[in-house]
Amino acid sequence: MKLQDHIDRILDGIIQFLPHIVSALLVLIIGLWVIQRIACIANKTFERRNLDVSLRTFLKSLISIGLKIILIVTVAGMLGIGTASFVTILGAAGLAVGLALQGSLSNFAGGVLILIFKPYKVGDTIEAQGQTGEVKEIQIFNTIMLTAEHKTVILPNGALSNGTIINNSRHGNVRMDIHVNVSAENDIEKVKAIISEVVGHNPLILKYPVPVIMTSKIMEGAVTINVRPFCHPDNGTNVISEVNETLKIAFEKNKIKPSIQSRIIHNINV
Repeated sequence: MKLQDHIDRILDGIIQFLPHIVSALLVLIIGLWVIQRIACIANKTFERRNLDVSLRTFLKSLISIGLKIILIVTVAGMLGIGTASFVTILGAAGLAVGLALQGSLSNFAGGVLILIFKPYKVGDTIEAQGQTGEVKEIQIFNTIMLTAEHKTVILPNGALSNGTIINNSRHGNVRMDIHVNVSAENDIEKVKAIISEVVGHNPLILKYPVPVIMTSKIMEGAVTINVRPFCHPDNGTNVISEVNETLKIAFEKNKIKPSIQSRIIHNINV
C-alpha cells in the first residue's frame, strides 16, 4: 500500500505540474520564434541604415543572445526554479568581464558609434590623434589608416570617438593655401591677373568653389598674395607643386620682380 501511495502521490504531482510544463514549453517555442523575427527585423533596419556588415552581424547576435537569456530566465521562473541566484551570477560575471576589458569595451563602443554616425568612411582622408591619412578599414575596435608616407597607422576607436576628427573628404573638396611673395615695385593687379590665369588653366583645380586671390600684407618692400584654390583631397600636394612651378615660369616670362628679403648685418668691433 505504501508503494501505491507514493506512486499516486507522484502521479498527482505530475498532473498538477503538467500545466506549468506545457505553458513553459509554449512560452519557450513562441519566444524563440518572436526572437528570430525581432532579429530579422533589426537586421533589415541595419541594412537600410547602411551599417557595416561586421557591425550588423554583431548587433544581431547581441540582440538574439540577450533576448534568449531573458527568455530562459522567464521559462525557469515559470517552472518554479529560483532565478535570483542565476541573475546574480550573470550580473557578477558581467561586472568582472567589464572591468577586465574596460579599454577594449571603450574601443568597441567607439567603433559602434563611428559605424552608426559615420563621421568618416573608408576612403576619406582624415586628421585625428596627430595623424593624417586615408582611412583603409574601420574595424570594431580600431581604424586602419594609410599616411602619405605609406605608413600604416592603427588608431583605437575609443580615442577617435572622443577626440577631434578633421574630415578633409566630407565635402569632396579641400582648400589649398599658397602664399606668393613678390616685390612691391610690381604692378599688383598684373601679378593677380597672372596668378588667376595660372590657376584657371590648372586641370586639378576646381572651377567651383571659385579660387580666391587676395593681397594679405605689404611689408618691407614685399607684397604677400594669398592664393586659395579648391581641389580634390587627393590632389592637394600636386596642386601646390604645380601652381608654384607654373607661377615661377610665368613671373620670369612677364618680368615680375621677386621679393628681396632685407638683411641686417651687424659689425662687431672687438
